[in-house]
Amino acid sequence: MSSDTSRVHVPSDGGDAVFLVGDTCTTLLRSERTNGEFSMIEAIVPADAGPPPHTHHNESETFVLREGQLVINADDQEHEAGADDVVHIPKGVEHSFRSLSQDEPARMHLMHAPAGVEDLCTEIGTPGERGVVGPPLNDTDVAAMGAAADKHGHSLG
Repeated sequence: MSSDTSRVHVPSDGGDAVFLVGDTCTTLLRSERTNGEFSMIEAIVPADAGPPPHTHHNESETFVLREGQLVINADDQEHEAGADDVVHIPKGVEHSFRSLSQDEPARMHLMHAPAGVEDLCTEIGTPGERGVVGPPLNDTDVAAMGAAADKHGHSLG
C-alpha cells in the first residue's frame, strides 16, 4: 500500500469511473490515499434499478443520497431515503438497494470502512464515464460479481 496520504482534491469531473452491475461507480478516494481507512465512491443508479442482494464481509457501507430516492433493504428492515439522507450498513449485513425514481437516476456517495470495495469495482466493472448512466444490469454482470465476490470478501444473495 502506498503511503501517499497527502491532501487530495478530486474535481467534479475527476475520479475513475466504471459501469458496474447497472450502476455507474466513480471512485473518488482509494485505499492508498486514505491509508486504508476508507474509500469513497459516487454511484449513479438508473431509475427503477439497483444491484442484487449482497453482503460486505470486510467493510461497513454508508450511503449519502444526493439526488433521487432509494429504498435500501438491510436484513429485515426497509429504509426509504431521499436527498441528503444517510443510511449506514454494518459489515456482515445482507443488503440491496433500488432507485425509486421513475424518470431520473439516483446519485449518492458510498463510503466504505475500511477501504477495499473499490478494488472489486475496478476488477469487474467496464470503463465508464462519471455522471453518465451506463448499461442496465445483466446476467454477465451478476456472474462476474459472483465470481469475484470471495476474493474481495463479498457474497451474493
